[in-house]
Amino acid sequence: MKGHSYLLVFALPAALCLAQTTAPAGGQAVEVSRVIGEVTAASTATQEIALKTDAGGAVTVKLTEKTLYLRVPPGEKDLKKASRITLGEVGVGDRVLARGPMSGDHGPIEATAVIVMTQADLARKHAADRAEWQKRGTAGQVTATNAAAREFTISVGAREAARVVTVEAPAGASFRRYAPDSVRFADAQASTFEALNVGDRVRVLGDPSADGSRIKAEEIVFGAFRNIAGVVKTVDAGTGEIHLTDLETKKPVLVRVNADSMLRRIPEAMATMIARRRLAGANGGALPAASGQGGPGRQWGGGGGGQGGGGPRGAPDFQQALERMPALTLADLKPGDALIVSATKGAEASQATAIVVVAGVEPLLTSAAGGPGMGGMSNALNFDIGGQ
Repeated sequence: MKGHSYLLVFALPAALCLAQTTAPAGGQAVEVSRVIGEVTAASTATQEIALKTDAGGAVTVKLTEKTLYLRVPPGEKDLKKASRITLGEVGVGDRVLARGPMSGDHGPIEATAVIVMTQADLARKHAADRAEWQKRGTAGQVTATNAAAREFTISVGAREAARVVTVEAPAGASFRRYAPDSVRFADAQASTFEALNVGDRVRVLGDPSADGSRIKAEEIVFGAFRNIAGVVKTVDAGTGEIHLTDLETKKPVLVRVNADSMLRRIPEAMATMIARRRLAGANGGALPAASGQGGPGRQWGGGGGGQGGGGPRGAPDFQQALERMPALTLADLKPGDALIVSATKGAEASQATAIVVVAGVEPLLTSAAGGPGMGGMSNALNFDIGGQ
C-alpha cells in the first residue's frame, strides 16, 4: 500500500443524524435522505452538484436558493466549527454530505443542506495523519489475544530480531478491518476487538511505554494478508494482471495490480545483503559486515545482532526502505522473473490483489529455500501493512 492513505471519515454532524422525516405544514411527512460522496462536477448555472457516492454510484444533487452550504473541518462530529460558504466555493474533489428529499434509490436529491469538506482541508488532514502514524505507529503480527483484559500481543520486527509488544485496547480505541480483495485503507470497515485474530497484521497508533514493551492504542487497523513467492508465467499490463506459479504450492496464482499497489525492484547488492543476514541469523552466527560506507548496510541498520525492532536502534523499517527502492512497472516484468507479492487474503486462494510487488528477489528466495530454519519462501521479506 503506497504511503499512508489513512481513512478520512466524513463524520455525520449530530444535527443531521437525528430526524429522517419532516412534517410540512400540510401534515404530510416527507422522507429525508442523505448521501455522501466526492464531487465530480459543480455548476452554479444549473444549480447542481454531481457526486460519486461512497457506494460507487452517481447522484445528482439539485440545489435551490434555500439550500444551506456549510464547510466543516475533517473529523468534526458537529457543526460548531462549521462556516457558511456558497455553491461557487464547492469544487471537484471535495467531500460532500447532501441532505434532503430524494427520488428513488439513485436520486436526484433536492438538498436542503450541503455539508462540505474541501479537498484542500482533506489533503492537510491526510498529511497530518500520515505524519502522526509515521511518528507513533507500530506494525506487527498478532500472536495472542486476551478479550477479558482487552489486550493483544504482536510480534514486531524481522524474525531474527523480533520482539513482543503488548497492546492495550481501551474502550475508546477504534478498530478497522481491511476488506477482502482490497488494498485501500478507505475500504476498511469499522470493526471490534472480537474480530481480531491470531496471525492478523496490524498497525497500531498510540504511545509506547518507556521500555517499548506496551502500547496504549488509540487506533487499530488490521487484516488478513499473505505473502506469495512465485515465478512469472505471463504479464498483461493492459489488465494489470500477473500470472504466477507459487513456489510453495506449485499452483497458479492470478495477481491483480491496481493504482494502489506498490511495485519495486530490490537492487542486487541489497538483496544479497539481506539474504546473507537471514542466513547468518538462522545459523546463530554473527552477521557479515556490509561492504562500503553509506550503502545498504547503513540503510538497513548497520551491524547485526541488534535487539528489539522498529525503534531507532532496533530492526530497520523495511516499509520505508521499500518505498525508496527503484520503481517497477508491469512492462518491466517478463516470464521467468521471481517475485515476492504481499497481498490481501481474498475469497479465492488462486487470486490475490497486490499491496506490494517486489522483483529482484532471487537471492532471497535461494536463502529462504536453503537456509536452515528459514521457514517458507513467501516469508523471505517481512512486509507490514504500514503503507497504502
